[in-house]
Amino acid sequence: MASMKKIFAGLMILFSSTVLYAQEFNVTVQVTSPMVEGTEKKIFETLQQELYDFVNNTRWTNYNYKPEERIEGTILITVESRSGEDFKGKMNLALRRPVFKSSYNTTLFNYLDRDFDFKYVEFQALEYSDNVFTSNLTSAIAYYLYVYLGLDGDSFAKNGGSPYYAKAQNIVNMGQNAREKGWKAFESQKNRYWLIENLTNPAYASIREAMYRYHRMGLDLMADDVEAGRAGINESLELLRKANRERPGLFLLQLFLEAKRDELVNIYSQASPMDKTRAVNILKEIDPANSNRYQKILENNNTGSTGNTGGK
Repeated sequence: MASMKKIFAGLMILFSSTVLYAQEFNVTVQVTSPMVEGTEKKIFETLQQELYDFVNNTRWTNYNYKPEERIEGTILITVESRSGEDFKGKMNLALRRPVFKSSYNTTLFNYLDRDFDFKYVEFQALEYSDNVFTSNLTSAIAYYLYVYLGLDGDSFAKNGGSPYYAKAQNIVNMGQNAREKGWKAFESQKNRYWLIENLTNPAYASIREAMYRYHRMGLDLMADDVEAGRAGINESLELLRKANRERPGLFLLQLFLEAKRDELVNIYSQASPMDKTRAVNILKEIDPANSNRYQKILENNNTGSTGNTGGK
């Protein structure tokens, strides 16, 4: 009887740890092949399930995440052509983060990687190691997961994402001999190489600080004090302007704005006339191609504190 009680107690501990703690990610993974002819569609379903398990059931950090802490996002792979084991396609990536005391989720990352070619054999185990470039498929996915972890970390603590960016940088270093595109500096000004270069380059540290201030000192404060939260976002815009003046058109800055344009319009449409004018001037300076979208802030006559994300 005593031994049975010990076994039961052990099972309860194991069950409790399973319930209370989870892996880092709760990411939706989808694989589509609208342009691939043929009837062998099951291979894409298999790939989707295997990638889902790879992303969400692998231990990526040493931290025990509670279920409600899991990082949410999406990975959408569109296969455009296939020849045997060789697949050519693109990958849409999006990362979300909850806002404190709110049901609202803000977008941290929204990017289309157009250079995603890989080899895949159905039912063959997906291999990955932090220290060996085993395949373009798993290395590219792992790279973006570490970027996800880094961006999420930066939004909660100043430079909180640094350990994860180092992991992503290591994958880029190992990918320099890969035959597939996306890993080398000379291939493009907007690829995996330059994304992690921008994130780890001390010269662009003001953008990472802006990420922290925008989320932790901005959005997260709005539930209790909209004006204090907007003040934090004002500071983040000044940091972005500083970065843009030092290096106009920086890839990382463009990605930040891609994720935040509509949100910024909503936030400042509810602001005071002075804050509206200042924000619009900065946004038009750092993102001139979208000046018309920011002009809507001045055209909106609503002013006040009606929502924890400026009306969202």
